[in-house]
Amino acid sequence: MTVQEIADRLVELCRTGRNDEAYTELFAENASAHEMPGWPEADTQGRAAMLAKSAEWAKDVKEVHKMEVTDPLVYADYFAIGMGIDLTKKDGVRRFEQEMCVYTVKDGKIVSERFIYAMPG
Repeated sequence: MTVQEIADRLVELCRTGRNDEAYTELFAENASAHEMPGWPEADTQGRAAMLAKSAEWAKDVKEVHKMEVTDPLVYADYFAIGMGIDLTKKDGVRRFEQEMCVYTVKDGKIVSERFIYAMPG
């Protein structure tokens, strides 16, 4: 798959709530994920750990009201998408999370994802 095809497929899967399927289909086994500096457990190494992190995040979510995913911007071996998630957490707090997601592709698989967002505080 080309970088554009991978980017388009990731957007398709995320827009339909199939994020775990995206990890298993599009990410290299040794891929890494990087949150903002200062975030607890900011770096995750390996697809299995990334899936576990996704599952842990989902445990705290009561309901996703809306998921927005922009079309991808592709350049060389990189692409970026914007994501917005309107959700209610299990503690009853409703919030809208927004982030930019930047991906690196190598040998037909995503090898790195980086999330850029405003830190709480």
